[in-house]
Amino acid sequence: MEKTVNNKAWFMVLPVLLLVAFTAVIPLMTVVNYAFQDSFGNNQFFWVGIEWFQELLASERFHDALVRNLIFSFSILAIEIPLGIGIALCMPKKGWGVPVCLVLMALPLLVPWNVVGTIWQVFGRADIGLLGYFLNLIGINYNYTQDPIAAWATVIVMDVWHWTSLVVLLCYAGLVSIPEAYYQAARIDGASRWAVFRYIQLPKMHSVLLIAVLLRFMDSFMIYTEPFVVTGGGPGNSTTFLSIDLVKMAIGQFDLGPAAAMSLVYFLIILLFSWVFYTVMNNAGAEKKHYAGEE
Repeated sequence: MEKTVNNKAWFMVLPVLLLVAFTAVIPLMTVVNYAFQDSFGNNQFFWVGIEWFQELLASERFHDALVRNLIFSFSILAIEIPLGIGIALCMPKKGWGVPVCLVLMALPLLVPWNVVGTIWQVFGRADIGLLGYFLNLIGINYNYTQDPIAAWATVIVMDVWHWTSLVVLLCYAGLVSIPEAYYQAARIDGASRWAVFRYIQLPKMHSVLLIAVLLRFMDSFMIYTEPFVVTGGGPGNSTTFLSIDLVKMAIGQFDLGPAAAMSLVYFLIILLFSWVFYTVMNNAGAEKKHYAGEE
């Protein structure tokens, strides 16, 4: 006797599908529509084909913003992932220190993006900010409103302060899930601290590290609020990332067609790099399991 399938469960999912369609699919289709047309007011649209995409891909302004975005995102990953792993390894696994550390780690994540930007905007000022005043006091000429290097350093340190906690919490979750038997076996074999980390802790953190890398890359590549509040994309265009450039194009210049084309290319770039990270890290994890099985 065949088992009857109850399709009524789909009605439970229908509200979610409608919500996703309203908040994601419909706006995306609108952007796609604008990307292939030009407007001259009064809701008059004219088909231009791939003109905006050709203009965008040949634009030096777009190339410069893309390079700045890639440098920023890879710098963030190079700092936050090792730092998050290191902090997670130092956190206690038992006792009263566990909740204290978890709360302290979660605090920066609770601060809204615009508030983070405002905090560091004031904190880094040379006249009233503690950081700017102290650096100038010890002889370091620090002014993020005039020096591009200082502006970059401020934005990177601000992001590290804000989001390293996410990497720490993910890595800590991976570490506490490792059974104690693994450590007991390592102690019996006389494994060094580095060997324990390389062959026990790091492989067991592979899944959470993959999540951390993907989340931090996507979020850092889409960063807008914090650098906009702190530097406004300056000095000059030194911290003008793709997101800031897109907002200037769409809202400041009201070039809807080029802005729509840029947003689609921006979206595809994020998808491409996320897929590359996912594939590379998954393949690396599979190779490690294969070699461990052979040994």
